[in-house]
Amino acid sequence: MLLRALALAFAQLTDNRVIAVFAKSMLLTLLICLALGTGLALGLQWALDNWLDPGTLDGDLRTLAGVAGALIGLLLAVAGFRAVAIPVMGLFADEVVAAVEARHYPQAAERASPAPLILSARLGLASFLRVVLVNLAALPFYLFLLVTAIGPLILFLAINAVLLGRDLAEMVAVRHLQPEQRALWLRNHRIDYMLLGLVATGLFMVPIANLVAPIIGAAAATHMFHRRIS
Repeated sequence: MLLRALALAFAQLTDNRVIAVFAKSMLLTLLICLALGTGLALGLQWALDNWLDPGTLDGDLRTLAGVAGALIGLLLAVAGFRAVAIPVMGLFADEVVAAVEARHYPQAAERASPAPLILSARLGLASFLRVVLVNLAALPFYLFLLVTAIGPLILFLAINAVLLGRDLAEMVAVRHLQPEQRALWLRNHRIDYMLLGLVATGLFMVPIANLVAPIIGAAAATHMFHRRIS
């Protein structure tokens, strides 16, 4: 089911409605990421200038700090883009889901209740807070696993597969299920959407593919929802 859903999602990337959502969601995402990245870079530079004396570190420690900083920086870059892109996508997700339903599930499209903007914004904010807070809470484990080289990456994929899978499932379920039903649906299908979240998280780590990852995730989640519920 997952592979079929992904194939259908990629096939609809040329849909004019999907292209329009991609354009406006990416523009907003990139603007927010640029602002956050600039603020973070300035903050880190200030901290280094005021709190760290480079002369106190020997060569080995400087090398280790550089490697750790590069790895953590990479993970933060991916997590940061994902943390912003998915909530922003949430604002426009209804349009992507509607486009998929109109083409593949017209009867479901007629029954759907489009999510109000305020609800989409609330879900997007909740998504952003979850990914930031959970990844911050996991930071000590990321640091501890640095000695294993690949450990931080595995932990990052596992955490974000769960979080992203939930977000993608909710984008679709909110159009068709009441809150109580939605919570039950998410619990009963968490493994399916965790696998989708894992694939989408992987896409976020691939240049170019990361730009369409939110669209692919939302479209694939739509197919998985209707193929499970039918």
